[in-house]
Amino acid sequence: MVAVGTMVWLASELMFFAGLFAMYFTLRANVPEVWAENLHHLNLPFALTNTLILVISSVWCQLGVWKAEAGQVARTGGLFEFSKWGMREWYVLTFIFGSIFIAGQVFEYAELVSHGVTLQSDSYGSVFYLTTGFHGIHVTGGLIAFLLIIGRSFTTRRYTHAQATGAVVTSYYWHFVDVVWIALFAVIYLLR
Repeated sequence: MVAVGTMVWLASELMFFAGLFAMYFTLRANVPEVWAENLHHLNLPFALTNTLILVISSVWCQLGVWKAEAGQVARTGGLFEFSKWGMREWYVLTFIFGSIFIAGQVFEYAELVSHGVTLQSDSYGSVFYLTTGFHGIHVTGGLIAFLLIIGRSFTTRRYTHAQATGAVVTSYYWHFVDVVWIALFAVIYLLR
Protein backbone atom coordinates (compact mmCIF):
# COMPACT_ATOMS: atom_id res chain seq x y z
CA MET A 1 0.00 0.00 0.00
CA VAL A 2 2.89 2.38 0.73
CA ALA A 3 4.28 1.93 -2.78
CA VAL A 4 0.86 2.53 -4.38
CA GLY A 5 0.28 5.58 -2.21
CA THR A 6 3.67 6.95 -3.18
CA MET A 7 2.91 6.47 -6.87
CA VAL A 8 -0.43 8.28 -6.51
CA TRP A 9 1.28 11.13 -4.68
CA LEU A 10 4.00 11.32 -7.37
CA ALA A 11 1.25 11.56 -9.99
CA SER A 12 -0.05 14.67 -8.22
CA GLU A 13 3.50 16.04 -8.14
CA LEU A 14 3.70 15.40 -11.87
CA MET A 15 0.64 17.61 -12.34
CA PHE A 16 2.32 20.33 -10.26
CA PHE A 17 5.41 20.28 -12.46
CA ALA A 18 3.24 20.15 -15.59
CA GLY A 19 1.77 23.45 -14.44
CA LEU A 20 5.27 24.90 -14.06
CA PHE A 21 6.18 23.74 -17.57
CA ALA A 22 2.97 25.29 -18.92
CA MET A 23 3.85 28.57 -17.23
CA TYR A 24 7.36 28.43 -18.71
CA PHE A 25 6.19 27.79 -22.28
CA THR A 26 3.42 30.37 -22.07
CA LEU A 27 5.73 33.14 -20.91
CA ARG A 28 8.44 32.14 -23.35
CA ALA A 29 5.98 32.26 -26.25
CA ASN A 30 4.57 35.64 -25.23
CA VAL A 31 7.85 37.48 -24.56
CA PRO A 32 10.56 35.73 -26.62
CA GLU A 33 12.77 38.84 -26.57
CA VAL A 34 13.21 38.48 -22.78
CA TRP A 35 14.44 34.91 -23.28
CA ALA A 36 16.84 36.05 -26.02
CA GLU A 37 18.30 38.64 -23.62
CA ASN A 38 18.85 36.19 -20.76
CA LEU A 39 19.82 32.84 -22.29
CA HIS A 40 23.46 33.85 -22.65
CA HIS A 41 23.74 34.08 -18.83
CA LEU A 42 23.25 30.32 -18.48
CA ASN A 43 26.39 28.23 -18.04
CA LEU A 44 25.57 25.13 -20.07
CA PRO A 45 28.75 23.12 -19.26
CA PHE A 46 28.27 23.71 -15.53
CA ALA A 47 24.57 22.82 -15.69
CA LEU A 48 25.35 19.69 -17.71
CA THR A 49 27.92 18.59 -15.11
CA ASN A 50 25.43 19.23 -12.32
CA THR A 51 22.80 17.23 -14.24
CA LEU A 52 25.19 14.31 -14.64
CA ILE A 53 25.81 14.38 -10.88
CA LEU A 54 22.08 14.04 -10.24
CA VAL A 55 21.68 11.29 -12.84
CA ILE A 56 24.59 9.33 -11.34
CA SER A 57 23.00 9.72 -7.90
CA SER A 58 19.98 7.83 -9.25
CA VAL A 59 22.28 4.97 -10.25
CA TRP A 60 23.70 4.84 -6.71
CA CYS A 61 20.15 4.98 -5.34
CA GLN A 62 19.07 2.01 -7.45
CA LEU A 63 22.08 -0.01 -6.31
CA GLY A 64 20.98 0.74 -2.76
CA VAL A 65 17.44 -0.40 -3.52
CA TRP A 66 18.67 -3.74 -4.80
CA LYS A 67 20.68 -4.21 -1.61
CA ALA A 68 17.68 -3.23 0.52
CA GLU A 69 15.48 -5.72 -1.30
CA ALA A 70 18.13 -8.38 -0.70
CA GLY A 71 18.10 -7.52 3.02
CA GLN A 72 21.69 -6.26 3.05
CA VAL A 73 21.56 -3.09 5.07
CA ALA A 74 25.32 -2.53 5.52
CA ARG A 75 28.56 -3.50 3.85
CA THR A 76 29.93 -6.96 4.43
CA GLY A 77 33.49 -6.24 3.31
CA GLY A 78 36.01 -3.44 3.26
CA LEU A 79 35.13 0.17 2.53
CA PHE A 80 36.49 -0.03 -1.02
CA GLU A 81 34.88 -3.38 -1.85
CA PHE A 82 31.94 -1.79 -3.65
CA SER A 83 30.36 -5.11 -4.55
CA LYS A 84 29.93 -5.78 -0.82
CA TRP A 85 28.32 -2.46 0.00
CA GLY A 86 24.85 -2.49 1.51
CA MET A 87 21.90 -0.16 1.15
CA ARG A 88 23.33 2.27 3.69
CA GLU A 89 26.58 2.93 1.81
CA TRP A 90 24.83 3.41 -1.53
CA TYR A 91 22.28 5.75 0.05
CA VAL A 92 25.04 7.77 1.73
CA LEU A 93 26.70 8.15 -1.66
CA THR A 94 23.36 9.15 -3.18
CA PHE A 95 22.92 11.73 -0.42
CA ILE A 96 26.39 13.17 -1.09
CA PHE A 97 25.76 13.47 -4.83
CA GLY A 98 22.33 15.02 -4.22
CA SER A 99 23.89 17.54 -1.84
CA ILE A 100 26.52 18.42 -4.46
CA PHE A 101 23.69 18.99 -6.96
CA ILE A 102 21.94 21.39 -4.56
CA ALA A 103 25.23 23.20 -3.88
CA GLY A 104 25.65 23.53 -7.66
CA GLN A 105 22.20 25.06 -7.93
CA VAL A 106 23.01 27.57 -5.21
CA PHE A 107 26.26 28.46 -7.00
CA GLU A 108 24.38 28.92 -10.27
CA TYR A 109 21.80 31.14 -8.57
CA ALA A 110 24.59 33.32 -7.16
CA GLU A 111 26.14 33.64 -10.63
CA LEU A 112 22.82 34.60 -12.21
CA VAL A 113 22.06 37.15 -9.51
CA SER A 114 25.49 38.73 -10.12
CA HIS A 115 24.40 39.16 -13.77
CA GLY A 116 21.13 40.80 -12.71
CA VAL A 117 18.87 37.79 -13.28
CA THR A 118 16.67 37.70 -10.17
CA LEU A 119 13.20 36.54 -9.27
CA GLN A 120 11.93 40.10 -9.71
CA SER A 121 14.02 41.14 -12.74
CA ASP A 122 11.62 39.94 -15.45
CA SER A 123 9.44 37.02 -16.48
CA TYR A 124 12.52 34.96 -17.41
CA GLY A 125 13.99 35.30 -13.92
CA SER A 126 10.66 34.56 -12.31
CA VAL A 127 9.99 31.39 -14.27
CA PHE A 128 13.63 30.21 -14.03
CA TYR A 129 13.76 30.52 -10.24
CA LEU A 130 10.25 29.14 -9.72
CA THR A 131 10.80 26.02 -11.80
CA THR A 132 14.34 25.24 -10.65
CA GLY A 133 13.63 26.39 -7.10
CA PHE A 134 10.64 24.13 -6.66
CA HIS A 135 12.69 21.29 -8.07
CA GLY A 136 15.47 22.12 -5.59
CA ILE A 137 12.96 22.01 -2.74
CA HIS A 138 11.89 18.56 -3.92
CA VAL A 139 15.50 17.37 -4.08
CA THR A 140 16.06 18.68 -0.55
CA GLY A 141 12.99 16.71 0.57
CA GLY A 142 14.53 13.61 -1.00
CA LEU A 143 17.78 14.25 0.85
CA ILE A 144 15.87 14.41 4.12
CA ALA A 145 14.15 11.13 3.24
CA PHE A 146 17.55 9.52 2.62
CA LEU A 147 18.75 10.69 6.03
CA LEU A 148 15.66 9.17 7.63
CA ILE A 149 16.14 5.84 5.83
CA ILE A 150 19.85 5.76 6.68
CA GLY A 151 19.16 6.67 10.31
CA ARG A 152 16.44 4.04 10.53
CA SER A 153 18.91 1.41 9.33
CA PHE A 154 21.00 2.03 12.45
CA THR A 155 18.07 1.71 14.84
CA THR A 156 16.64 -1.64 13.80
CA ARG A 157 17.90 -4.99 15.01
CA ARG A 158 16.49 -6.86 12.04
CA TYR A 159 16.16 -5.39 8.57
CA THR A 160 12.66 -6.38 7.50
CA HIS A 161 10.45 -5.95 4.46
CA ALA A 162 8.97 -2.79 6.06
CA GLN A 163 12.39 -1.09 6.16
CA ALA A 164 13.10 -2.21 2.60
CA THR A 165 9.77 -0.75 1.48
CA GLY A 166 10.80 2.61 2.92
CA ALA A 167 14.03 2.46 0.94
CA VAL A 168 12.16 1.50 -2.24
CA VAL A 169 9.56 4.29 -2.07
CA THR A 170 12.32 6.79 -1.34
CA SER A 171 13.96 5.62 -4.56
CA TYR A 172 10.68 6.17 -6.46
CA TYR A 173 10.71 9.76 -5.29
CA TRP A 174 14.40 10.21 -6.11
CA HIS A 175 14.01 8.82 -9.62
CA PHE A 176 11.00 11.09 -10.08
CA VAL A 177 12.94 14.25 -9.20
CA ASP A 178 15.74 13.05 -11.45
CA VAL A 179 13.42 12.64 -14.46
CA VAL A 180 11.80 16.02 -13.76
CA TRP A 181 15.24 17.64 -13.69
CA ILE A 182 16.21 16.05 -17.01
CA ALA A 183 13.06 17.56 -18.54
CA LEU A 184 13.76 20.94 -16.92
CA PHE A 185 17.36 20.86 -18.10
CA ALA A 186 16.30 20.07 -21.65
CA VAL A 187 13.71 22.85 -21.71
CA ILE A 188 15.71 25.56 -19.91
CA TYR A 189 19.25 24.91 -21.10
CA LEU A 190 18.99 23.07 -24.42
CA LEU A 191 15.81 24.42 -26.05
CA ARG A 192 16.87 27.55 -27.88
